[in-house]
Amino acid sequence: MGSNNVIVTGGAGYVGSHTCKLLHEAGYTPVVVDNLSRGHRWAVQWGPLEQADLLDQRRMEEILCRYRPRAVLHFAALAYVGESVTDPGLYYENNVVGSLRLLDAMRACGVERLVFSSTCATYGEPQRLPLDETHPQAPINPYGASKLMVERLLADYAAAYGLRSVALRYFNAAGADPDGVIGELHEPETHLIPLILQVAAGERAALTIHGEDYGTPDGTCVRDYIHVCDLGSAHLLALESMQEQPGARAYNLGNGAGYSVREVVESVERVTGRQVVCEPGPRRPGDPPRLVADANRARAELGWTPRHAGLDAMVETAWAWWCAPRRHDSRGGGSGTAED
Repeated sequence: MGSNNVIVTGGAGYVGSHTCKLLHEAGYTPVVVDNLSRGHRWAVQWGPLEQADLLDQRRMEEILCRYRPRAVLHFAALAYVGESVTDPGLYYENNVVGSLRLLDAMRACGVERLVFSSTCATYGEPQRLPLDETHPQAPINPYGASKLMVERLLADYAAAYGLRSVALRYFNAAGADPDGVIGELHEPETHLIPLILQVAAGERAALTIHGEDYGTPDGTCVRDYIHVCDLGSAHLLALESMQEQPGARAYNLGNGAGYSVREVVESVERVTGRQVVCEPGPRRPGDPPRLVADANRARAELGWTPRHAGLDAMVETAWAWWCAPRRHDSRGGGSGTAED
């Protein structure tokens, strides 16, 4: 375990790139493995980039055996719920088969530790709130199902081969690097906060709110937002915890507080001082009225405490990065439709 190298699959993406920055600051060398199909080359700034696809097991074995990493942080995945419904095969191949190839490449190279980027979508429709890790996992879309399948792979590989793993079930990632070096940019963008910021910046005509008749205080969906850097810090703590703890473990990552779509719009208006035009839209199938995390297990067992818990603080970092000049600008106009 002398190597400070950490393989970061999907490290050119949103959460992966922010975690790479934190890894670098903690003394690790993040080695990004990304096929750049949805990540950004400009986001890889704290270690080497190996452009590769997880489905190419031979290439993954070559990378893993060359760098001899301490562990793998596995972010690489397709993550659009709607796309997973219309093209499920793509999601099962990329997310499940890709993860299986990665695990077998790790076995071939003697790498025995992995932190997995999972999701609250593995729970499906909530039977109780807040959601804790004992809640039944019954995903309602192929994206959530693909992530749950990988969690099962990790448990089976722990039992059969001694793999140590931690699955981190995110709620809604938000915000940007407080230093303004990197931020959130998806193509296409479906996350709520950047879509609202685009409307505030005059780059989108309006935000479509999908459903205003839910059983919530203002009729719009309520979600638990967690700052991207707090997600990153949980990955470092999970990485360090595997030194002492074997087996496959799982933790929720959220703040335990929910904000409605309308409340997020109001936060953006406060932070930016600009009005956000909204227009009503139909409910989307499978959108639960509320999703709020119970993350007490992560606090107790990993010693994890979110540092950017307030919604306005998250929006402030996202807006600061959005306004900063950047060469990777690819923003467009139109109206926004959010998946959050």
